[in-house]
Amino acid sequence: MNNRISKSVIRRLPRYYRFLCELEAQDVDRVSSGRLAEIMRTTASQVRQDLNCFGGFGHQGYGYPVTKLKNEIINILGLNNRFKAILIGAGHIGTAIAAHMEFNKVGFNLIGIFDNNKEIFGSEINNLKITDEAKIEEFCKENEVTAAFLCIPKEAAPDMVKRLYNSGVHNFWNFTHYDIKGDYPDVIVENAHLSDMMMTLCYRINEDNNEQTN
Repeated sequence: MNNRISKSVIRRLPRYYRFLCELEAQDVDRVSSGRLAEIMRTTASQVRQDLNCFGGFGHQGYGYPVTKLKNEIINILGLNNRFKAILIGAGHIGTAIAAHMEFNKVGFNLIGIFDNNKEIFGSEINNLKITDEAKIEEFCKENEVTAAFLCIPKEAAPDMVKRLYNSGVHNFWNFTHYDIKGDYPDVIVENAHLSDMMMTLCYRINEDNNEQTN
């Protein structure tokens, strides 16, 4: 993907994809930049600028063909790649993610779940058995794993990332507070700090309350 494309544009693409799927389900054939802007809660010029980053897919006065644009965004995001991934940590968060996330729709194929709790070895989540994390290196090399989803405590993360990195896994969805990028600058990381998001929400609510009382 073109490195000149801003992260903000890339982060908006999943929203375009989601809304286009909804339009397709409603049997909408074409959508104007103005209508798409209304759905996205942005401007028509922003929509055009975003899509022009990838070559543009519509014609003035004609709009965007919904299914074609959706499929183009699938290609841009690489959602058909089905990258092989594993999940480490079958606690509450890990179990919820493994049980409810439709990985095949977001570009991944979850092929393994690992934990260090002997009591749950052999248990299944979505037809995947929970395996002893001691077997991770062997599994990664045998199955050419591309990405790892980390749902483990922060203190366990540095050693686990080192093991995964040395096994050829350099892409992470990180639910820990360990700064992977700081130690491994060449990896790709998407951090999901739930507490940070909650604190941001708390701040915004607090600011809104302050404004209303002033």
